[in-house]
Amino acid sequence: MLTELRVRDLATIADVALELGPGLNVLSGETGAGKSMLVDALVLLLGGRADSGSVRTGAGRAVVEGAFDIEGAAIPAALGELGVELDEGRLVIRREVSSEGRSRAWVNGGPVTIATLATIGALLVDLHGQHEAQSLLAPEAQRDLLDAFADADGDRAAVQEAFGARAALAAQESDLVRRRDEARKRADYLRHVVGEIERAKLKEGESERVEQELRKLSQATLLSGHAERVVEATGSSEGGAQAALAAADKAITAIERIDPSVASWRELLDSAWASLEELSRLASSYAADVQDDPERLAELERRRDVLFTLFQKYGGSEAEVLATAAEAASELDLLDTAELDLKTLAARRSAADAALTAAAAKLTERRAAAADRMARAVTRWLPRLGMPGAQMRVVLTPHDAPHATGAEQVTFTVRLNAGMEERPLARVASGGELARIMLALKTVLARHDRIPTLVFDEVDQGIGGEIGSQVGEALAEVATRHQVLVITHLPQVAARATRHLAVSKAPRRGVATSDVALLLGEDRVLELARMLGDAESETAIKHARAMLAEK
Repeated sequence: MLTELRVRDLATIADVALELGPGLNVLSGETGAGKSMLVDALVLLLGGRADSGSVRTGAGRAVVEGAFDIEGAAIPAALGELGVELDEGRLVIRREVSSEGRSRAWVNGGPVTIATLATIGALLVDLHGQHEAQSLLAPEAQRDLLDAFADADGDRAAVQEAFGARAALAAQESDLVRRRDEARKRADYLRHVVGEIERAKLKEGESERVEQELRKLSQATLLSGHAERVVEATGSSEGGAQAALAAADKAITAIERIDPSVASWRELLDSAWASLEELSRLASSYAADVQDDPERLAELERRRDVLFTLFQKYGGSEAEVLATAAEAASELDLLDTAELDLKTLAARRSAADAALTAAAAKLTERRAAAADRMARAVTRWLPRLGMPGAQMRVVLTPHDAPHATGAEQVTFTVRLNAGMEERPLARVASGGELARIMLALKTVLARHDRIPTLVFDEVDQGIGGEIGSQVGEALAEVATRHQVLVITHLPQVAARATRHLAVSKAPRRGVATSDVALLLGEDRVLELARMLGDAESETAIKHARAMLAEK
């Protein structure tokens, strides 16, 4: 339930706060006073399109805030899925629009996207006016209203789930057929790929090892010469490092005879001897191993060419080439397994078809049972809303095959006057008639609609007198199960309000400014008298008091 709506610097509104309560809340006022601005503010709060031109002259931004008390389990659960946490059952929404056109929104202090705000708004408030009633012309809206009346949520979900399962199997089947047909076309090529790669007997890291060995063999003479020079430099021949170490050994021995403290030097000398001997041995072995081998060199070059060709054709590394072979082999395997897999999928799809047909049939049965009841209930209301002789019918037209939304299209048809041809609602109703048909539907659907707050913007336009009283009665009936906010010019509607607010407009500092006031006691009587035609007329005032006494 919307408990408070505050609007600052929006069009003619400087700073207005509406405190709303349960039941029927009525907003009245002179034409042009700013009632529509308050509806626009509510639309903005619920995720509607922002327009920088609506920011009040001289202000930097327009701000709309709404506080909601959330009742019922469905809404908190849905909000939780959107990542919104309630504060002791309370929800506060804030929307700002700057004069530069920037728009921001917060829910309970946390920023949200405008798309999320619109989703939240759809859970909280259902707004109806002559423009919003146009949605009633859409087939999906008519289907949704019938299903709401039929309490068909469970059956709708079952059909959607069955349709999704059937569609998923059909997609798998189509994909498998496509892949099988592609494999058939590419079979010769795939066999060539697998054969060529298998014959190459590729090994991970082979190309690097081949390149290393090629570099070594192609420079064998140079490498062998360098290794031999290492042997000479570290050997015991004259000028070699080991000969130098022998001289050092003699010198250390001579020093030790005089100064034994240099004994530790001998350990370093021994270590140097060992290192030089090992280095000389390794260099000698390397020189012996690195020899010209034209046959091995040619073999490695051929292998390098094979690897290069494979990399050019199937990938830049052994892993990629092997993966290509595996994919090609998998496609070839598909030729052997596809037919069996297709038979299995066909059987599963047939079962899914049967499940979808059964689920759709249950939904059709529920819709058919509800269609007549709903049409009769709405038809009973239409004469009371200024449409004598009008009759509504709900027509179910079967589809060729079940859809995600069921096995039939739902169409509301209407005969606006006795003797006239019955036609689809989209082809015959005017804006005012649509608004009243929507009001009749909302009255009938009041037991089923889970949205806590309903807003009706001048659904009573073009009617008056006794019909206006009937519109007020309809709105009051809806208000027994929902919070209802009505923008009206009819005293017959305003008299039934549990909370009556009036909008007025007057200059403030040279700028037209709208204000809202809660009407109580004599103020309410005077407003009803104004709506009746003359706030100063004793007859109008007497009539207003009588209307309040009769509500």
